Amino acid sequence: MKKYNSILKYIFVVITALFITGCVHDDKYDEPNLEGYSCKSENYYSQNGYTKWTLEMLKGKPQNTSFADKAYIEGYVSSTDETGNIYKTIYIQDSPENPTQGLTVSVNMVSTYTRFPQGSKVYIDMQGLALTAYGGVVQLGMITPEGTRIPEKEVKNHIAKDCNIKANIVPKVMTIAQFADAGSNNLIGCLIQLNNVEFENRALCTTYAPNAVTVNKTIGEGGSLQNGVWKYAKTALVRNSGYASFANQVLPAGNGSFVGIFSKYNSDFQLYVNNTQDLKMNNFPRLDGITSNPCEFNQSVLTPKTVAEVKSLAVAGANWTEITGDFSLKAQVVANDETGNLYKYVYVEDATGGIRININKVDLFLDSRFRLGKDVNIKLKGMYIRNVNGELQLGGLFVSGGVTQFGQIEEMNMYKYFFDSNTVVRPVIPTERTISQLTNADVGRWIKLKDVQFINSDLGKMLTESNAVTNRTLEDCSGKTIILRTSNQANFGTKDNPVKPATVELEGGKGDAYAILSVFNGTYQLWITRLSNIDFDNTLRCDGTVYTPLPVIYNDPFAAGGFSSDWTTVNVAGPNQAWTTSNQGNGSNYYAVLTGVLNNVNEDWLISKSVSLAGKTKAILNFTTDVRYSGNALQVYATENYTGNPATTTWVQLPATLDTNTAAFGDWVSSGNVDLSAFLGKNVRIAFKYTSTASAASTWEIDDFKIKGQ
Repeated sequence: MKKYNSILKYIFVVITALFITGCVHDDKYDEPNLEGYSCKSENYYSQNGYTKWTLEMLKGKPQNTSFADKAYIEGYVSSTDETGNIYKTIYIQDSPENPTQGLTVSVNMVSTYTRFPQGSKVYIDMQGLALTAYGGVVQLGMITPEGTRIPEKEVKNHIAKDCNIKANIVPKVMTIAQFADAGSNNLIGCLIQLNNVEFENRALCTTYAPNAVTVNKTIGEGGSLQNGVWKYAKTALVRNSGYASFANQVLPAGNGSFVGIFSKYNSDFQLYVNNTQDLKMNNFPRLDGITSNPCEFNQSVLTPKTVAEVKSLAVAGANWTEITGDFSLKAQVVANDETGNLYKYVYVEDATGGIRININKVDLFLDSRFRLGKDVNIKLKGMYIRNVNGELQLGGLFVSGGVTQFGQIEEMNMYKYFFDSNTVVRPVIPTERTISQLTNADVGRWIKLKDVQFINSDLGKMLTESNAVTNRTLEDCSGKTIILRTSNQANFGTKDNPVKPATVELEGGKGDAYAILSVFNGTYQLWITRLSNIDFDNTLRCDGTVYTPLPVIYNDPFAAGGFSSDWTTVNVAGPNQAWTTSNQGNGSNYYAVLTGVLNNVNEDWLISKSVSLAGKTKAILNFTTDVRYSGNALQVYATENYTGNPATTTWVQLPATLDTNTAAFGDWVSSGNVDLSAFLGKNVRIAFKYTSTASAASTWEIDDFKIKGQ
């Protein structure tokens, strides 16, 4: 009976262990199929006629060609993907201690730690595999139509674990300064240890990574105080995945030892954390002089203030007011920069009001402290408050041209002021107002205006029509109006499927508007954070009419890539650098583009098909443009009698609004509604004429081409 109890107990323990492993392991990926995996020994390869290659020999072989050799390599697994920070990669090194060579093995397989845990000695059959390079790092994989990873079903045919040998991987002690030494690239893939390092102050009190987003954090060693700011002698990047099980943990704030996988991307040295237990970075003081953990928020030594009380600290008539008391503010984040319509600032609110906080950092919404609906604890001492054109704002001071000015809190100082409340996100409840009811006490609040609509003269327009900020006007049914301001830099879609405001036509119905209320020299203004904030579904306008947008007669967003037969490209002068399509920097969305070449004097045309405006009483053209680099402006023409030759065709130039920001890509500008009334009752073609000179050649991009009419 005792024997059976032991067996039952063993089965229970095994089942429990499997259950716990399945529950806590949260990679979001399926476990690999281990069927068919077997262990081997080195004798297997020697007895079966394999040639042994060292890692050094392997990395000297030609790249991008599959090996036909009956050869193998051996190494020790230095990584583990158990936490999900390392993805579809097995790192190995040539020795468990003091390695001289490391290797990146790319596999289309997750949870490799279950088959090849850290310290395992592994053998890799080279036949059919290949070396490739990614970001300047040599990696071993398999050339397939899907990419250069070893497919999961092939892993068991190429990688075997030693039946008996499992070693303890001892991190190789290095300094960041040694990363630049000749031969350091040989150690890519090895487990290394850095001593007396710390995360720079920009990373203090932040998490390893935002949810589902991979980010870099910087660690430094050595250094000195320069102009009051600590400058590290050497720095390196720690790359963290937002899918890692530890992603939402706060980075260690002290000094100490860091253990991770050594890697590189182009010229940037990178480190990957296997697990957070490998980081022993809790010593104080730090190199930069911080004497204790700055991420601990102690409310007992602070006097709580409300938003209204904070605003009352501003001294009337002063340029700004420094907050010198040991005060704190706990408030909810009611608007952030997730869509880019707010830039380098957030709004927080409590029961007494809302206020804008200026911070010199982009993508604040990725920081757990500034998630929409989250309460944030704020230490106010050292901040400044100022009346900016009628709106009280919190921020910092900076010096420009020798003049001290009010502005943003620097990223390196964020840890001094902002602390995660570790509370759950709460719904943001708007303050309901009519336009007539708005007062200065509402400035900074997230508000709801019921039953508003865009004024008649704005209908048919896009949300933005310039490089900067565009004003549109909302009205209620009593005729009261308020300005809606939208930045052309906003993106109301996603990174892969952007929705730029220059492509969004204003809705003609009526509904509720949700927005932050600001003020500029006595004029109230609204700022939305997403398109749903102005989703006016009631088709009846205040006067009882229904607005009907101009129907689209013809449109081409170039979504599929390449030009259809609807378009003709003509090279009139210069080397043939014809119009083409691309989706570079624009997610999955394609656009028409022509990139000029310096010293080429070119004239190139992109001409649409003929579109009938027969029977139409109104017609307009609308499209978006983006320009980069100095050069001639794009010219837009229309014709009713295209001859097949641009030179012999009679063209009418159209007064379209075009992008003028030659310093950057991405700020798509709406052309506005270009009047085509001169072509009513006729067939019309639209043409884009690109020219470049010997000294100036721009890149012009066109998208969202539409002709509307009724």
